[in-house]
Formats: sequence, structure tokens, C-alpha cells
Amino acid sequence: MSLAVLFLLLFVLLLLGVPVAIALGISSLICLLLFTSHDIAGIPDIFIAAFKPTLMAIPMFILAGSLLSKGSAAGRIVDFAKSLVGHLPGGLPMSAILACIIFAAVSGSSPATVVAIGSVMFVALSQAGYPKPYSVGAITTAGSLGILIPPSVVMIVYGVTASGLSDLHGREIAVSIEALFKAGVLPGLLVGSLMMLYTYFGAKRLGFKRGEKESLKARLRAFGRAFWALLIIAVVIGGIYGGIFTATEAAGIAVVYAFIISVFVYKDLRLKDLYAVCLDAAITTAMIFLIIGCAVVFAHFLTSERIPHAIAAFLIEQNMSWWMFLIVVNIVLFVMGQFMEPSSVVMIMTPLLLPIAVSLGIDPIHFGIIMVLNMELGMITPPVGLNLFVASSLTGLGLKDVVVSVLPWFAVMLVGLLLVTYIPQISLALV
Repeated sequence: MSLAVLFLLLFVLLLLGVPVAIALGISSLICLLLFTSHDIAGIPDIFIAAFKPTLMAIPMFILAGSLLSKGSAAGRIVDFAKSLVGHLPGGLPMSAILACIIFAAVSGSSPATVVAIGSVMFVALSQAGYPKPYSVGAITTAGSLGILIPPSVVMIVYGVTASGLSDLHGREIAVSIEALFKAGVLPGLLVGSLMMLYTYFGAKRLGFKRGEKESLKARLRAFGRAFWALLIIAVVIGGIYGGIFTATEAAGIAVVYAFIISVFVYKDLRLKDLYAVCLDAAITTAMIFLIIGCAVVFAHFLTSERIPHAIAAFLIEQNMSWWMFLIVVNIVLFVMGQFMEPSSVVMIMTPLLLPIAVSLGIDPIHFGIIMVLNMELGMITPPVGLNLFVASSLTGLGLKDVVVSVLPWFAVMLVGLLLVTYIPQISLALV
């Protein structure tokens, strides 16, 4: 009864246009008043406790991505990607996908990846004779890798949410942000590679011309132009994997590094532009943090009412195995991802699903990657897939045309999701 009232209130508020964070907070508070004896005066303590030091990584990674996406880093990465695969059938869209993979490891943001790479590649693909829907579909879908390939803001949100939970036997669930970052690498490369393979064979079937093969000297020149942008990947990700610094420390280093190369090395960002860049990052951060605070109150209500335990008991009665549970999880997350922003879905569903998953023997790191992959699908599906709106505004195509254009690559991503879901080693091999 309490769960039904909670979600009914939540979705009614969302349908009325109430922001996700406010809808979460109001529905949780009303249910705490109706169904528990919890002292409302203690709610601020729950809200404040949500903001752990690890969360400091979020605003810094967002700011680092903003600094790099406003400058010429994306164009240099595109040129480097073209020098590597531009001579293959479908080389130009393959270059766009490869550039999205690389830039995702710089920005940690899906829409930022679409904007940065799309603003460079949409025009180039059209001039090369590729149909507009073909190029839009490739870049819009590949841009969603921005939340899977580390550093990823959504992974940080999942890690912070999961670390405060216990499984159905009362054992604390431990999820390391660093482990999540490691786990995202192979799935991200797998999905990106599947997309490039689809593009390669699709281009051969459609008869697209190959580009000219770049000489070794030209490739080295392209690498040299992109070197400082590429180095941030080695500095941040390499530092985390090597145990040199934590994810939070890596975020701080990323900001300083992005500032230095944008302002003093590439010189494509002026000091007077920093205010606008910081303001954009601050607005995004404020939205995410408000969602986090309200979602923690939401999770507190679920835990106090033992709702995950009730759902788990129901599933056990149905003799549901771990692989059947993951089918249900993928369907639920996919549907929710169509209507809500990724961080919101993660904050709402993690307290509900993760305790059950861990009790069924599913690794919490692996489960986190499954959640993030589903959020990728949500970024390219209507009605609120953010990448669709970004691509539409960049290209002038109608939203319906953009949706149709991503369908083939969407199917490729579904294949990647199935592989990652049922072969845990893909996620856990580097952890």
C-alpha cells in the first residue's frame, strides 16, 4: 500500500511538471508522515548525511568536461580518430564513433560528447555524401557512451547511493567509485566496437567510398595536435587505476589540467569565458545535488518500510533466479530511463533493486554497470532522451527523424547490454 501511494504521488507530480528532485522530496515526506512514526525534524539530518566527500568529484568532472568541450579539444580528437580509421569503409562515421569513445573518457557527460563531436562531424559527414539520418544516428548513439566510459557522473551517483545500503541479510554493501570506473572500461569499449563494426559492414553494403589512407607521418602529426587532450585520459584514468590518487582527487586534477590546456596550451578559451563555463557547470551540479538529497529521503522511506524485503520475498515465492531477475531489471530500468534523467533513475531504483540483486548473488559493481548501460539507452529514446534533443538542435532535423535515425544503433546497443548483463566478466575483468 505504502509503495503504491509513494509511486502514485511521484508520477502524478511528474505529470504535473514538478521537477524530479522536488517530486521525490514531496512524495517521500508525505509517505513518511502517513505510514511511519519518523520524526520529520530529523529529515534535514538525512539530507545532509547524503553529501559525502566522494560527491565532490561530480562538480569537478562536470567543470573539466565543460572546459574541454568549449575549446578545440574535440576537433583535435576527431582529426586523430580520422587518421586511424578514416580509410576504412564507413571511415568517417567510424571516426565520429571513435572520437565519441575518446571524448567520453575526457568529459564524463553524454550530452557534452554529442555536442562536442557532433558540432565538428555532422557537417563533415554531410559534405562527404553520407545521408543525414545515417550520420545523426551514429553520433547521437555513440555520444551516450559518455556516461559509461569513465570518468562518469552517473557512476559516481550510483556508487554514493549504493554504499549506504545493506543487503537483505543486513550486511553492508560496499561499492568503490574507483572499481566502478575500472568496470566501465571494457563494456564501453565493447559497445563502441560493436557500433563501429555495424558502421563498417553497413557502409560496405551501402557502397560508401573509402577515404584515403593517412601516412604514418600524418597520423603522428594528428596525434601531436591531440596529444594534450589525450593525455588527460592517461593522467586521470591511469592515476586512478595505478592507485596514485582517488576518483575525487582525479577530478580536481582534471579541472586544473583542463584549465591549463584550454587557456594556456591551445589558447582557445579566454579568461573572460570562464564565468559562463563555470556557471553552466554550477547549474548542472546544483540539479544533480538536489536530486541526490531528495532521493536519499526517498531511499530512507523504502528502507524504513522494508519495501525491498517485501519485493524480494515476492520474487523468491515466484522462484525467480538471478538471470530472470536481471530481465525484469532491464525492462524496468529501460522504461524509467525513457521518462527520467539518468541520475534520477539511479537514485530512485538503486535502493529498491540493489539489496535484492546482492542477495541473489549479483555483484554490486556488475549491477551498477547494467544500470548505467540502461541509462545510455534512455538517453536516446523518447520522450525525454536528452541526446535526441541535442542532436535535433545541432542538425535541424525534427525529433521524429532523429529517433528513426538512431534505431539501428539502438539495436546494436541492446546486443551490448545483453552481453554485459549475462557475462559478468566483461565488467569485472579489470576490477
